[in-house]
Amino acid sequence: MEYLTNDKLVIVGAAGMIGSNMAQTALMMHLTPNICLYDPYAPALEGVAEELRHCAFEGANITFTSDVKDALTGADYIVNSGGAARKAGMTREDLLKGNAQIAEQFGKDVRQYCPGVKHIVVVFNPADITGLITLIYSGLKPSQVTTLAALDSTRLQSELSKYLHLPAAEIVNCRTYGGHGEQMAVFASTTEINGKPLNTIIGTEKLPMEDWEELKLRVIQGGKNIIDLRGRSSFQSPAYLSIEMIAAAMGGKPFRWPAGVYVNNDKFSHIMMAMETSITKDGVKVMPIKGTPAEDQELEKSYAHLCALRDEVIGMGVLPAIDKWHDLNKNIH
Repeated sequence: MEYLTNDKLVIVGAAGMIGSNMAQTALMMHLTPNICLYDPYAPALEGVAEELRHCAFEGANITFTSDVKDALTGADYIVNSGGAARKAGMTREDLLKGNAQIAEQFGKDVRQYCPGVKHIVVVFNPADITGLITLIYSGLKPSQVTTLAALDSTRLQSELSKYLHLPAAEIVNCRTYGGHGEQMAVFASTTEINGKPLNTIIGTEKLPMEDWEELKLRVIQGGKNIIDLRGRSSFQSPAYLSIEMIAAAMGGKPFRWPAGVYVNNDKFSHIMMAMETSITKDGVKVMPIKGTPAEDQELEKSYAHLCALRDEVIGMGVLPAIDKWHDLNKNIH
């Protein structure tokens, strides 16, 4: 069996539904035979390892450990879903304090045990904030840490597909930017339906404005809808998309969706947020975003919401003041 690489991929939170699906997806995509499963909950972790071995993936070298040092030592790539799960009635922000502390420890562990890691994808919510905390404490370059943000864009594609009764393949370049949550900025101007701009049908009989606003709300509440339907938070979609991201970082196929990335420019300052990006073996790069004035205004609102969450974490003492970030990570300016 030919794999994309032989590098060590560590799945953090592997005993959970997202983590176990990530491990299986990575093996099915033939990314690397060398997969290490890590989770503090040992019995379920061993069960995941046993099930994956029962799949009999050709050439796979599946290891598992509840010792974070053993897991991270020698890691080349990491995907981390190891935060607390979102439950019914909770927003992503409700998870903020506990998962912020988890992200802080994870960043410190990366710095101590695998400073040579090539790329990390952070999945656990609120991912914009946990990814930022991970980056600052890990000492890595901003190009080496991304967060899962694609789900909002794939949900937009799904809702349009259902509403218009069209295959998803005919609906391209669906994009949401900013925060991965209720404050996301939904862009219509980027999307094309059978080669025609989505904007040309919004407000027509094909997609009345009222229906478009309701559709956007379904996109924004997509995670809540999964909880209502299944009784638990999403796990298949975040698992697949996060592994697509790490595959691109390994030198595989380009990632097709926005990703959470550290941004510090003349418009957005010291924040992790969903942007148009390019993920390659050289890391993640921020690409230009072109929206309408109204969309740009929505993105500004989303950015302001993320800044408030960031400042809340600073107030908790999990992060120091922004002007002290460089003291923790020389790659942050």
